[in-house]
Amino acid sequence: MEVKVEIFSKEIIKPSSSTPDHLRNLELSMLDRRVPPIYVPILLFYTTCSDIDDDYASISSRLKNSLSQTLTSFYPLAGRMRSQQALVDCNDEGVLFLEAEVPNVDLSAFLRNPENNALQLFPFNPFESSTETVITGVQVNVFSCGGIGIGLCISHKIVDGTAVDYFLKAWSATARGINDDDRHQHQLQAPRLDSALLFPPKGMNILMAGSISKEKISTKRFIFNATKLNELKAKVGIQNPSRVESVTALIWKSAMEAVKVNSGKEKLPRSISTHVVNLRERTVPPLPNHVFGNLWQVAAAFLLEEKEDVELGYLAGLIRQAQKEIDSHYVSELQGDEGLAKAYKPYKEVRSLTSDPQLQCYMFGSWTRFGFYGTDFGWGSPTWVCTTGMPVKNGIILMSTPSGDGIEAWITLAEQDMVEFQGNPELSHFVSPTY
Repeated sequence: MEVKVEIFSKEIIKPSSSTPDHLRNLELSMLDRRVPPIYVPILLFYTTCSDIDDDYASISSRLKNSLSQTLTSFYPLAGRMRSQQALVDCNDEGVLFLEAEVPNVDLSAFLRNPENNALQLFPFNPFESSTETVITGVQVNVFSCGGIGIGLCISHKIVDGTAVDYFLKAWSATARGINDDDRHQHQLQAPRLDSALLFPPKGMNILMAGSISKEKISTKRFIFNATKLNELKAKVGIQNPSRVESVTALIWKSAMEAVKVNSGKEKLPRSISTHVVNLRERTVPPLPNHVFGNLWQVAAAFLLEEKEDVELGYLAGLIRQAQKEIDSHYVSELQGDEGLAKAYKPYKEVRSLTSDPQLQCYMFGSWTRFGFYGTDFGWGSPTWVCTTGMPVKNGIILMSTPSGDGIEAWITLAEQDMVEFQGNPELSHFVSPTY
C-alpha cells in the first residue's frame, strides 16, 4: 500500500505562561549525557467520527490549547538544546506542531501493514541527528476515514519511556479538562526536574555515539497474544517467568539460530542480550514516575560460549539474573563518587566484546508497562499504539497489545537473518496473526 502524507499546517506551540528566568537553564544528569542525540518516537491512533472535516477543527484546537497549557509545567520540552547537548535552554521557543492529511488511506488499512509507513507520520526522522536543536515535535495525521494518528517525538537526551508516558498522561488530562483540584486524584503532579542532583554529571560528558546500521536491515512486527504467551511461559520453565522474560528468550534464541544458519556453522554464535532497567523503582525509597530524565541502566546477559543448542529457560535465567543485579545498592553506587565509572561499565564491556564481528548483541527495550493505551484526549482511548523500528541491527522494542495482556515486538535484523528468523518453527508456533 502506497501512503502519501501531505503537510497542510506548521506551527510552533509555546507554553501558555512564560518560564521564569531562574528556571531558564536545566542541566542534564550523568545518565542523560550518555544518550545519543536521537528522539523517543510514539504513535497513537484514534478512530473518530467519519465526518472529520466537520469535527477536525475542534480536535486541532483542543490538542494545541492543551499542549500549550501542559508545557507551562513541562517547560523544558519547549526549550532548545545547548552546550554540546549538556544543557537545556528553557527559553519557551516552543514545540514544532505539524498537521497532515493522509489522502485515500483508511486507518484500518494502514494498520494492517504499518512497518513500512510509520516513519512518515512523525514530524521528523527520530533517528537522524541534525543541526536542529528542537526538543519536541508533534504531527497530527488525518486519515480519509476520519481516524487520526498522533506522532510524538521528544529528545531522548531529557526523557526516557517513563517520562514520555507521564507527559502524555498530563497532556491528555489537560485536554479532557481535568483541573488542578482533580489532578491529585489522577496521580498527576508537575514533573520533577532534579535528575542532575540525583545523578550529578561530575563535570564529564560520556555521550555515547549512535549506532545506526550501515548494512541492509529489515524491521518486522510480531504479535504474541495472551494464549500463546501462557503457553510460552510454561515452556520456559523457570519459576514464574514474566511475559517479557519469555518473549526475550524466544527472540534471542531464534535470532541466534538465524545467524547460525546463514553462517553455515554448527554452533550458535556468541552473543549478548541487553535490556533497559528503570531505576526509579530500584532506589530507596523508590522515585515516582514524574521524576524526569533518563533514569535507566542497561542490564547485559552474556552467552559467551558457543553452543549447538540452548534452552529457553537457560536464556530467561540469564536475563533475570542480569536485571536482578541492578538493585538499590547498585543505584546507590551510581549516585556515589564512582558513579561515572559504574554507569559506563556495561557499555565498555559490550563495546569491547562486540569488537569481534562474529559476536551478536541483541538490544531490547520493553515498553509493556507504560500506560499509553490510557491516553484519552477527550475522544476515547487509542485504538492502537506503536513506535517505529530502530535503524539499528538487532534492535528490539516490546510493547503491549491493545488488550494489555499480549506483546507486540518490533524487531530489526540484518535482511538475511530476518528471512531465516521469520521461518523459525519454534518462533512461528508462538507468533499470532492477530491480537
